Amino acid sequence: MTFDELITAGRASKELVMPVAWSQGRATFGGLVTGLLFDRMERMVAENRPMRSLHVSFVGPVEPDVAAVFDAQVLREGRSVSQVEGRIVQNGEPRLVCLAAFAGDRDSVVSVDGAPAPEAKPVDQCQALPFIKGLTPGFISYIEMRWAYGSMPFTGGTGREMGGWMRFREVPEVLTDAHVLALVDAWPAPVLQHFKTAVPASSLTWTLDIIHPRPVLEADDWLLYKAKIDQAGNGYCHYDAEIWTPRGELLAISRQTVTVFG
Repeated sequence: MTFDELITAGRASKELVMPVAWSQGRATFGGLVTGLLFDRMERMVAENRPMRSLHVSFVGPVEPDVAAVFDAQVLREGRSVSQVEGRIVQNGEPRLVCLAAFAGDRDSVVSVDGAPAPEAKPVDQCQALPFIKGLTPGFISYIEMRWAYGSMPFTGGTGREMGGWMRFREVPEVLTDAHVLALVDAWPAPVLQHFKTAVPASSLTWTLDIIHPRPVLEADDWLLYKAKIDQAGNGYCHYDAEIWTPRGELLAISRQTVTVFG
């Protein structure tokens, strides 16, 4: 099932079974399950209150081929801000918990433009991460990434940065915030380029802010992603990332803490 097909299924039922094709190891791809839960959360608030900030805790793996319940509730509805909580429960246990702030615009005398996009090689000059069954994560068959910064995972690199261009292999009808969430989480932690052999890693927490007014996106746009390690050691990596449109407009800001088993 494509991302759009799973979104449609999630709108029809709270209970979903994640396809094995979207897995990464024993867990379903975090960007997929977060995107599906976010779509349910977003539909609980007024359209004039876009998501400003999302906080995600990956409590445990959402296993493929096992029924999981996606649920959400509005915690508070203020004059400008809606606070919404989302949960994925599987086998009676919470596996993922989200808190999101949806907020309308406010009048302000201050306006500072988002940071401009850095220089990056054109998409067609960047190395692609191929989908190799049994070697690369299953979700890579749905999401395409082209390396513009840093090295590929497990190649013994030494840099702090990693990133490049990204989009869905099958162009969606509309590129929504849920699609952006899935794309951003597809990138591996930049610390993985430092290893010479494959080691497991998994997200512990994730914060994503969407910039508003949100730049206009075309469904087939390549988005630019650039992450930088703040610190890594003792089995964890802390890193920040920014995401831009192909026209250089800042679209989102991400921060993740990842556990590394190696």
